[in-house]
Amino acid sequence: MMSKHPAASVSRSNNSTGFFSKIKNSTCFSSSSSDTGKGRSKSSSNKVSHGYHLVEGQSGHDMEDYLVAEYRKKKNHVLGLFAIFDGHLGDRVPTYLKDNLFNNILEESNFWKDPKAAITNAYRSTDQFILENSMQLGPGGSTAVTAIVIDGKDLWVANVGDSRAVVCERGSANQITVDHEPHAERRRIEKQGGFVTSLPGDVPRVNGQLAVARAFGDQSLKAHLSSEPDVRHVPIDPSIEFLILASDGLWKQVMKNQEAVDLVKPIKDPQAAAKRLTTEALARKSKDDISCIVIRFGQ
Repeated sequence: MMSKHPAASVSRSNNSTGFFSKIKNSTCFSSSSSDTGKGRSKSSSNKVSHGYHLVEGQSGHDMEDYLVAEYRKKKNHVLGLFAIFDGHLGDRVPTYLKDNLFNNILEESNFWKDPKAAITNAYRSTDQFILENSMQLGPGGSTAVTAIVIDGKDLWVANVGDSRAVVCERGSANQITVDHEPHAERRRIEKQGGFVTSLPGDVPRVNGQLAVARAFGDQSLKAHLSSEPDVRHVPIDPSIEFLILASDGLWKQVMKNQEAVDLVKPIKDPQAAAKRLTTEALARKSKDDISCIVIRFGQ
């Protein structure tokens, strides 16, 4: 995501290191190698279906967006696991997150009793691992938005950075994530010894470099960044029609939340809906990588 960082992006490598073969977990459903797809939960009640679409941007670097869209059965519960990881300065950190973050969340001992605490703890510990292994995982980082649907009844959404989750509730857009932008967290950043630049023609940046105030990785900036997620719980009732997860290539100066909801609402096939959103963003001259997942409830 070139807009996140002004420095040149590290090119993706097809050669996996021994480190990656050791930590890689292949249970996640998809990455940027598959640009579109769909699925549904096999639970007979409280139906959940999803579709996704990714398009590479025109920023002059390789695709650094990764996503997860899968269902798992755990302790007699059906879990829908959905995420978008928007990397910068290379793809190693988002690749690691794709393969490991949900496992880390579900392995937290208190996940079923206190999902919010479990998600927060897993975000912290995962970031700590990334920082401790920066020699292998590189200097880059990633934003994240994750959504866990439990039995089609409960939705837990968390994020760091500026990828966004928006629910359609009775036809209205409701953003349930927080865009972690440097200007909004200037006080915390400065208290931690950093600074925020606001140069003409550019977005605010932490220490003149990163255009988000929270992210995984980014060891050189970590003293002034946070990996603390905002976590929200949304009970899924008949008023909640669908959820849109998307990287900032769909949103930033491109599309308002309600515009996205209005585009998706008449399209019952979530894969077609996700593709419609990315197509519209491209038509509106979005230059960034665009990743989008649409999750429909009750159909």
